[in-house]
Amino acid sequence: MTFDVINPATEKVVRSVPHTSLEETDAAIVRAQKAFESWRNVAPGDRGRLLRRFAELVDAHNEELAQLEVENSGHTIGNARWEAGNVRDVLQYYSAAPERLFGKQIPVPGGLNVTFHEPLGVVGVIVPWNFPMPIAGWGFAPALAAGNTVVLKPAEVTPLTAIRLGELALEAGLPEGVFQVLPGKGSVVGHRFVTHPLVRKVVFTGSTEVGKQIMAGCADQVKRVTLELGGKSANVVFADSDLEKAAATAPYGVFDNAGQDCCARSRILVQASVYDRFMELLEPAVKGVKVGEPGDEATEMGPLITAAHLGKVASYVPDDAPVAFRGSAPDGPGFWFPPTVLTPEPGDRTVTEEIFGPVVVVLPFTDEADAIRIANDSEYGLSGSIWTNDVGRAIRVSRAIEAGNLSVNSHSSVRYWTPFGGVKQSGLGRELGPDALDSFTDVKNVFIAT
Repeated sequence: MTFDVINPATEKVVRSVPHTSLEETDAAIVRAQKAFESWRNVAPGDRGRLLRRFAELVDAHNEELAQLEVENSGHTIGNARWEAGNVRDVLQYYSAAPERLFGKQIPVPGGLNVTFHEPLGVVGVIVPWNFPMPIAGWGFAPALAAGNTVVLKPAEVTPLTAIRLGELALEAGLPEGVFQVLPGKGSVVGHRFVTHPLVRKVVFTGSTEVGKQIMAGCADQVKRVTLELGGKSANVVFADSDLEKAAATAPYGVFDNAGQDCCARSRILVQASVYDRFMELLEPAVKGVKVGEPGDEATEMGPLITAAHLGKVASYVPDDAPVAFRGSAPDGPGFWFPPTVLTPEPGDRTVTEEIFGPVVVVLPFTDEADAIRIANDSEYGLSGSIWTNDVGRAIRVSRAIEAGNLSVNSHSSVRYWTPFGGVKQSGLGRELGPDALDSFTDVKNVFIAT
């Protein structure tokens, strides 16, 4: 059985990909377990060299991977090149980890006490459609570095770059069964990761609703999970900030990847005393976003991923919606939606729900306490930005806002050498940075009587 992969900018079939069946999933997990028995004992330096070779091949195929992502996911070519480069960088970063995964010697009376970081076994990584390449790398690179084997399920609509990464892993010399890519349905492949007793951990990025189901399923086997889920991040603009810069960059904090980003700053909170001026500055910035053919080097925003998702995003902006202004989008084939700015009432569903599209709401606030209250009035807590020239305020507000990742005078959420993850219903655990590595190991304590 196969399924068609559709180019969201043209609505044409790119290629057909076989579904992985339940039986094939079980067989892949068994292969991964068998491979684990030898992979865990590969010398740390040798494991690191294989990961570096993998990174070199990803780098050599950057343009191929980028063009494949443009065709499959509708990402702009500039973003897609960065995404392939991020996979390379994450592999390079974790290639140094096998030789630095240190335990401890703990002073105890009557003997020697040491700890070891032991790999878990088979890790199931479930990847979303919005950033297929980098999020795959965030899961498999630290897992492999720690000595685990990986079975990876890409999103059904965006499997092509993951499949190619699997091929490059084999070309780099990773042994058969160490890293396998299983395209198919979440209800088959992903569900089996949750229920199969040989899968010792599940890494999932996606909706909060599905994340809760995965967490509940893993609880039956006390199986570890890392969850990166939804977001409704705030972009807080104080009156003392550089308003011109805050307004000029705000569109790229939410409309990047057509707003299909858990970190999207989809709530802009502006201090009331500068609200009107900010909106004057924001309008030309939004209307200036170039939406169009993803392969065009000048394009800044591409299409939404599917017709169904386009319909969902459009449902948040009916004819009577409080649209302040909006940009433009192409006509004709493709799942296009223009960058849109709303000024709704505080309780509106556009303020509270994750739209996951190029739609942003702008809300006024009075003072610092009011800004913190509005920012925290959400079930999510993934990311956000704070714009101010007052260092003390930046620190106070950063400590008070409930989010896993914050940027001051910036919209950057992800650096591969720093931890990434959410609080509240935005997730559990941390990816990237040194923190991620430990989450793929068990700490074993050994006491030796002397």
